[in-house]
Amino acid sequence: MATALVLLLALFIGPILFLRGEAPGPEEPLPSPTATLPIDRTVTSPDPGSDASTAIKVKLSDGAVVSLSMADYLWRVVAAEMPASFEPEALKAQAVTARTYTLYKRSIGVNPNHPDADVCADINCCQAYLDPDKAAANWGDSAQTYTEKIAQAVSSTDGQAILYDGAPIDAVFFSSAAGRTLSSVEVWGGSVPYLESVESPEGAEVPNYRTTVEVPAEEFRTTFLAQYPQADLSGEASEWFGETVPTSSGGVETMSVGGVTVKGTALRTLFGLRSASFTVEAEGDQVVFSVTGYGHGVGMSQYGANALAKEGKSYLDILTHYYTGVTVAPWSGS
Repeated sequence: MATALVLLLALFIGPILFLRGEAPGPEEPLPSPTATLPIDRTVTSPDPGSDASTAIKVKLSDGAVVSLSMADYLWRVVAAEMPASFEPEALKAQAVTARTYTLYKRSIGVNPNHPDADVCADINCCQAYLDPDKAAANWGDSAQTYTEKIAQAVSSTDGQAILYDGAPIDAVFFSSAAGRTLSSVEVWGGSVPYLESVESPEGAEVPNYRTTVEVPAEEFRTTFLAQYPQADLSGEASEWFGETVPTSSGGVETMSVGGVTVKGTALRTLFGLRSASFTVEAEGDQVVFSVTGYGHGVGMSQYGANALAKEGKSYLDILTHYYTGVTVAPWSGS
């Protein structure tokens, strides 16, 4: 009977063991997991509207067009546009601003400067762009820290945009203000409800916050008359400058030069000034501009954002301060 029982068990259990296979012995250990995430974490596909699932076509400085995820593109923009040493909340504000600006540029249709791309790497048209290898070379020993810091700023604000009436805004930004930002009317002549003048707290900590530009009087005369031939720049240089209409920040809205009314922004462009927040006077045979801040002055001030972050403000506080009447929320539109 015992022999029969053994044979019976062999007939039924043996095939089962064969089908399941043999368990590895000590010399054949089970392979280790290769994933770096916790083994109980579910990996899901990116949500629609998230940075990973949004493709951006970028025209590079060499003319090539590449396709990047929004996340990869924003990393390159933030690395180029804002010092990586800035406060994390300021970097987050920059990431949301850059994302919003990109979405806005796509929403207004084809740009003749880059008809085959959504955006380009020309700061005079779109936003600055810095390749990760070049960024790492610039940062030296801080490369890993700064790389991760910017990646965190982008990922922690994933998909978020600055919205007005439910649509992404024209999220313009600049480097530093002279106490206040400027409204869009003051700089570009058109009223935009979310681009109003607001206080901005940066100051002496900003590199080159106050600069001086000296222009020989004869060079000033030649340059100005080439653009405004109707001006009267006879006599002494001290007599050329008349009434100044100030901006809300104390800069130059308009100025009378040789009897011609000229916008401060035009003088900024003509003589390479860092901003239109300046005073001007004649000193001997020199025309001397004393300039405060850097940039056009509309929207978010980057150094102002960093100053607010140092005061404990969040990126949401920063964005709703610089852009009037907006909300910050995920955007899943085109």
